[in-house]
Amino acid sequence: MEVTLKKNLANYFYSDVQVFGEYPKLMLQQMGRKSISIKMEPNDLQIIKEHTVDFVSFSYYSSLTDSFSGELEMTAANTIVGIKNPYLDSSEWGWQIDPVGLKISLIELYDRYIKPLFIVENGIGAVDVVIEGKVHDNYRIAYFKEHFIKMLEAIDEGVELIGYTSWGPIDLVSASNSQMSKRYGFIYVDQDDYGNGTLERLRKDSFYWYKDVISTCGMNLFN
Repeated sequence: MEVTLKKNLANYFYSDVQVFGEYPKLMLQQMGRKSISIKMEPNDLQIIKEHTVDFVSFSYYSSLTDSFSGELEMTAANTIVGIKNPYLDSSEWGWQIDPVGLKISLIELYDRYIKPLFIVENGIGAVDVVIEGKVHDNYRIAYFKEHFIKMLEAIDEGVELIGYTSWGPIDLVSASNSQMSKRYGFIYVDQDDYGNGTLERLRKDSFYWYKDVISTCGMNLFN
């Protein structure tokens, strides 16, 4: 219970300050017990209180589980490591694919903050193969489709979701492991992990699918 409480406090700490305009009392107590003091300038707290955010933005790629057992299989995510959920599929880099987790996150964040939400990063890193000048990335289309549907379900339940941007529109060096071979884009870039390649661009199947999602306002998600 104590471990879960600390994780929740740390997870919400920064956004709590920006949304509510004050430091959480429980977090201040934890800092006090560790002899941590926050250096403040005159009127800092007043400025924080008077200039809270208009919306809350966040990134979502995957989910992790937790357990009191130290013998369960671990798996990676964006910046942390957790217990692998045996009921979920995983990407080639071990990130678990959990569109339901996105819906839960949207509902929990909106319930906590009552502020419009904006998903600023979402996507799947995968090894893409060019075959006769094309990239058939149905796995990426499936990932986005499942997550978009859960976003719509959250909106139907009352969540105010005002925006979404994927990571990312074009292949680039992955920040998590400095690899080009871990591709996220709708557009393929001819370059390998060592900087070799022509840098030629190639639209993947997911490019045309996502273009259709935009032009139809998501109506093709249910086809």
